[in-house]
Amino acid sequence: MTTPAFHRIVRRETHSPRTVAMIIAVVILILALVYVGVEIVLDLLTQPALLAGPEAALAWIVGLPTAQPAGAVVAGGLALAVVGLVFVFLAVAPGRLPKHEMTWPDRAVVVDNGVIAAALAQRISDETGISRDHISVGVSHRRVDATVTPGPGGSLDAAGVHELVDAEIAAYQLVPPVATRVRILRPPESDLDR
Repeated sequence: MTTPAFHRIVRRETHSPRTVAMIIAVVILILALVYVGVEIVLDLLTQPALLAGPEAALAWIVGLPTAQPAGAVVAGGLALAVVGLVFVFLAVAPGRLPKHEMTWPDRAVVVDNGVIAAALAQRISDETGISRDHISVGVSHRRVDATVTPGPGGSLDAAGVHELVDAEIAAYQLVPPVATRVRILRPPESDLDR
């Protein structure tokens, strides 16, 4: 039985913080504030504005609904709404790291997807006798894709390989569980000619 401390550890190791998104948002906000500050200082010193002085910018914003076509105002509002929704989504949705939890009775075990893929590819190689170079395994959050290319003149039972992959993944007891897909490819024609 896992404890709440284990749940916190696993969550911390399998989910990424939104630090990058927050840094981007803060940098954009700081740049906007610096620009506004520079424009205000230039206006106070009676120097020409970089783009638009505070009075001109305020007049443009006030006159925007009547001076611009309604479609442009709506399009600008929609663009700002989409940017806002992206930031809300980034703030609320959890970021996933390429890792899975393994179910163990009294331990918190987190395994990288690359380790799972390598172990599964090695198991397929050991059981089928096919070189490790001819086996490709990809592991994502919800799926395991295994592609096996037998050597020239060789053939494999796709159902047998699929059962092998399913049994190996079941032994790992991954959380969340993953679906499996196995493909058996024909060797390239250039290999058959050799």
